[in-house]
Amino acid sequence: MLLEFKKMIIVIIGAFLTALGMNLFLIPANVYSSGFTGVAQLLSKVLTDYTPFHLSIGYLLFILNIPVAILAWKKVGKSFTIYSSISVALSSLFLELIPVKQMSHDILLNAVFGGVIIAVGVGITLKWGASTGGLDIIAMVLSRMKDKPIGSYMFALNSIIILTAGYLYGWEKALYTLVFLYTSTRVIDTIHTRYSKLTAFIITKKADEMKKAIHAKLVRGITMIPAKGAFSNETREMLMIVITRYELFDLERVIKDVDPNAFTNIVQTTDVYGFFRRD
Repeated sequence: MLLEFKKMIIVIIGAFLTALGMNLFLIPANVYSSGFTGVAQLLSKVLTDYTPFHLSIGYLLFILNIPVAILAWKKVGKSFTIYSSISVALSSLFLELIPVKQMSHDILLNAVFGGVIIAVGVGITLKWGASTGGLDIIAMVLSRMKDKPIGSYMFALNSIIILTAGYLYGWEKALYTLVFLYTSTRVIDTIHTRYSKLTAFIITKKADEMKKAIHAKLVRGITMIPAKGAFSNETREMLMIVITRYELFDLERVIKDVDPNAFTNIVQTTDVYGFFRRD
């Protein structure tokens, strides 16, 4: 119960920081965010400027995330989807409640500070096993279904945002959007992890319990390797499992619950060949 409460607090803080970075830095400077937030921001601007209709960014963000939330509910799991949906709903709410106010007239400062603030919100949310919706949910779904690199999808969507913004509102704005993307990516990588795939080596005396608990939580295969302590000469089992960055929180919780004394080494994985899932 305490863990769930902490997770909810983190989701609220993450959503608030995302909306704060948008309304105080990016939106006043016409610098565009990444992912579904950037799509909502661009759509809202285009509708206002080129049609008689106006839809707020918060409202559009909520609408865009409905289909991926349904997909996540079916393919990923209830807990992840619920927290991600709460994050999206709160971000949409905070975008409506926080007034749009220009903190600086320097576009570069807006891009950098907006990127840092939003990235902190996204990073801590990811670190606690939730997401801010949009491409994060799509990444999780793809990681559960097949070994598909999410980077190409992110690159494609962000390229569309940048090119459209540059064509309609000037290429200078598009270049500052690139500054935001670089800044936010670096900060998220620092808080969470920059690697899309990770390999965990878990040495434990409770190998069977650990294996069952991991299989109940994650759709991943596990390799059991006999191990022996050089100092103690005790025989143990080492579990090797490859996961995505989105599953790290769940794995850490399982290890802590089953065997807090287990020795775990998490290393980056450059690539994986073969089946990257458990049928």
